[in-house]
Amino acid sequence: MLNAKTIEIIKSTVPVLEQHGKDITTRFYELLFSKHPELLNIFNQANQKGRQQTALANAVYAAAANIDNLGAIIPVVKQIGQKHRALGVQPEHYPIVGENLLQAIKDVLGDAATGEIIEAWAEAYGVIADAFIGIEKEMYKEAKEQPGGWEGFRNFIVDKKVKESDVITSFYLKPEDGGAIASYQAGQYLTVKVQPEGDEHTHIRHYSLSEAPGKEYYRISVKREDGNDVKSDGIVSTYLHQAVQAGDVLAVSAPAGDFVLEAKDLPVVLISGGVGLTPMVSMLNTVIEQQPEREVTFIHAALNSNVHAMKDDVAQLAREHSNVKSFIAYSQPTEQDRAAKNFDKEGFVDLDWLKSILPTNQADFYFCGPTPFMKVVNSALKEWGVAAENIHFEFFGPASQLED
Repeated sequence: MLNAKTIEIIKSTVPVLEQHGKDITTRFYELLFSKHPELLNIFNQANQKGRQQTALANAVYAAAANIDNLGAIIPVVKQIGQKHRALGVQPEHYPIVGENLLQAIKDVLGDAATGEIIEAWAEAYGVIADAFIGIEKEMYKEAKEQPGGWEGFRNFIVDKKVKESDVITSFYLKPEDGGAIASYQAGQYLTVKVQPEGDEHTHIRHYSLSEAPGKEYYRISVKREDGNDVKSDGIVSTYLHQAVQAGDVLAVSAPAGDFVLEAKDLPVVLISGGVGLTPMVSMLNTVIEQQPEREVTFIHAALNSNVHAMKDDVAQLAREHSNVKSFIAYSQPTEQDRAAKNFDKEGFVDLDWLKSILPTNQADFYFCGPTPFMKVVNSALKEWGVAAENIHFEFFGPASQLED
């Protein structure tokens, strides 16, 4: 336990972290990868250019603000721990992180980072790291010991590759060893490790499972991230789309994630934008298989039918199951879309439309998609008075960013 003096010092640094948090974590990553380039094999290099710094800064701030009650941030620790377990982060990585984080604080704050402050933060980091290590130890054990489970990465054969839209392709994966595979909860993700030809580093990415559990295969549906003037092509998504074919082998860690469908009695509303539909499709199929009497509404937003994946699959489910309703919003429908009248709204998802197609706000809402889309949906549901415990989302970043 930390003494009162250490807690006081840590709490006094909270305003400084608010002001300089991103500068500190940007410097941290510079130090970390210059001293330990082997960690580039674990962490998403593209994310270090922006999103990851913000996420880490917010995590550090939350820890500092709650240093006298770390139990308050256990949900955040568990969420991050799920990703760490999937990536293969080990206890020996934590001292490396701590050393470089403290150096980053010194470098950014200069003389303001007194010896007393650094000493207090070193002590506090040890407590925070122990919390992560303890929780992740249980996660590693559970992943390995569950039926069909395994430790680390396991080889899976691409059984088939199916183009779902102009930008999304599904990969059906079966274990190379022919053994059983671990089950999962709808909404969870697989973690894939690849090393494109000519690349000195491995690259690891999380992809939501897009099928209900209980099959002899896993299915992930990957959007090809095309570059533009601001960003480069997605390293892993481009590699999967262009280089990986049926019969190839991918290294995969066991399913993970805390964005999962809860088996409540309430109707469920699944709202997705773009490739955010992948966990929603998993949830839709799971409701149909496991709760066939539960009312489910599937709402999807896309540019148009060219990039709308699994459209026919969802439409067929809605035809075959009386408890399923489906609605589509296209922001830029093609002339063919208009002629075929194959969408329900031209434009974006908004509160007025949700009220017009949903009989009540007394439902369990799940949503996933690009950040601007999620901000709109989150704001709409809150304005409509949806209970906080009935709002669930998958957001790869600090949840507070949805409130901006």
